[in-house]
Amino acid sequence: MTGISTDILEEAGDWPDVAQIGRTAARAFDMAALYLEIGGIETEVSLVLTDDQHMRVLNRQWRSIDKPTNVLSFPAMPVRPGQKPGPMLGDIVLARETILREAAEQEKDAGEHLTHLLVHGFLHLLGYDHIEDEDAEAMETLETAILSRLGIADPYAGATV
Repeated sequence: MTGISTDILEEAGDWPDVAQIGRTAARAFDMAALYLEIGGIETEVSLVLTDDQHMRVLNRQWRSIDKPTNVLSFPAMPVRPGQKPGPMLGDIVLARETILREAAEQEKDAGEHLTHLLVHGFLHLLGYDHIEDEDAEAMETLETAILSRLGIADPYAGATV
């Protein structure tokens, strides 16, 4: 296993069983690190559990998009894909209402959708992005492979652009 520690702040929203979310995050981060062959890293990830109202403020402030989103990632230091991260990887912020709404709309299990977003946010902290189509395809392929190892079906199957 890896040495990824997770610090959780329940800032807002009606989040059930924060300890379980921590276990889910640890499992997702460990699998991603092992899949990316960076197992054995010693780093920390902070999870901020919040609601749509706070996420909207963050999204507007950092991305100039005036609406909530499901996940935002804030790397502590710039990291390139494949580079070993430092002692503090960064923050992943999750919005409960958006996650639940998306899971319902997409007819997905909410826990599996949360796990997908944890993997997605973790990859962002490791320098992956999806701005360009080629990068988006590579990131989606990584997410799908990591989630498969966690027993979760391809979250992009059947998705339309």
